[in-house]
Amino acid sequence: MKRIDRYIIAKFLGTYFFSIVLIISIGVVFDFNDNIDRFTESHAPWRAIVFQYYLNFIPYYANLFSALFVFISVIFFTTKMADGSEIIAMISAGISYRRLLVPYMVSAAIIAALSFFLGAEVIPRSSIKRLAFENVYKKREKDPTYAEKVQLQVEPGVIAYMEHFDGISKTGIHFSLDKFEQKKLVSHLSAYSAGYDTLSDVRYQWHLRDVTIRELRGMREKITHYDLVDSVIRIEPRDFLFIRNQQETMTVGELREYIEKQRNRGSGNLSVFEVEYYKRYASPFAAFILSSIGMSISSRKRKGGLGLALGIGIGLSATYILLQGVSATFSTNAGMHPALAAWIPNILYTLIAIYLYRKAPR
Repeated sequence: MKRIDRYIIAKFLGTYFFSIVLIISIGVVFDFNDNIDRFTESHAPWRAIVFQYYLNFIPYYANLFSALFVFISVIFFTTKMADGSEIIAMISAGISYRRLLVPYMVSAAIIAALSFFLGAEVIPRSSIKRLAFENVYKKREKDPTYAEKVQLQVEPGVIAYMEHFDGISKTGIHFSLDKFEQKKLVSHLSAYSAGYDTLSDVRYQWHLRDVTIRELRGMREKITHYDLVDSVIRIEPRDFLFIRNQQETMTVGELREYIEKQRNRGSGNLSVFEVEYYKRYASPFAAFILSSIGMSISSRKRKGGLGLALGIGIGLSATYILLQGVSATFSTNAGMHPALAAWIPNILYTLIAIYLYRKAPR
């Protein structure tokens, strides 16, 4: 890595993080001004506003609009370099346009890695607190705490049923578990109550009380009664309760496991979770694509200067973010494959980037 590479990388990353701090600070001020009445009316404590809401608000929206910050950063400092004839001097010194693009891609790789880590692990965990705060103090809506008459497939051939489930105590009543072999019932378990053990080191640990087990073997039937049974059943409390924006609170590993588990159970439309899963991988690539487009647009002097280039950049990045939302809606409501919906913006903008990259040196 040469001095010119370090120079461009420093300008890129410096402008990127400065723009994040500036724009998110403005966003926090506007959001607080817009919601101060709600916070006051709902008696939201200041500690919760600062540490539960805004401390988790900042990384969420910074990562959400990362593509916009990348575009603005590249266009801003590259246009300044072009206006100062720095780009012309570099090319005149024998640096090819392709070689000039290398430090931009290195910076984009750093931003993409950071964006993926935040989106895959950090933000989902912080979103739990942010969404809980919004439901209580902003929207004044609470997530469902109970479910009635829920039936689901635990695994192929095993069907669970819960007449009533309380999400606060994580306990249900009138629980049953049916096992089928070749479409024939071979075992029926019924329990008056089923409680999920949140303290156990064993996952999927349930405590069943007042249990009756009927085993059917041909014409014979064996009935057994138990007062208490500790059993591992591959269901969790969140399988009974669907929480709004639940996909935002799951890490990549949890999303993958949840989707696979629901598919095995024969669940219906999982497009919301699948789009979110594929978007976690697709979004970081925007840093490479938009860096290339921004560099191609702003690497030469223009009569409009920074204003024209910045206007074009903001328009393209806003369209990119809009296209992400539109494609996700098509997947949810129109049956588009979730992977295609998540990658369509990248595919289209990659074609734009290739066209502008070929045109820029001329």
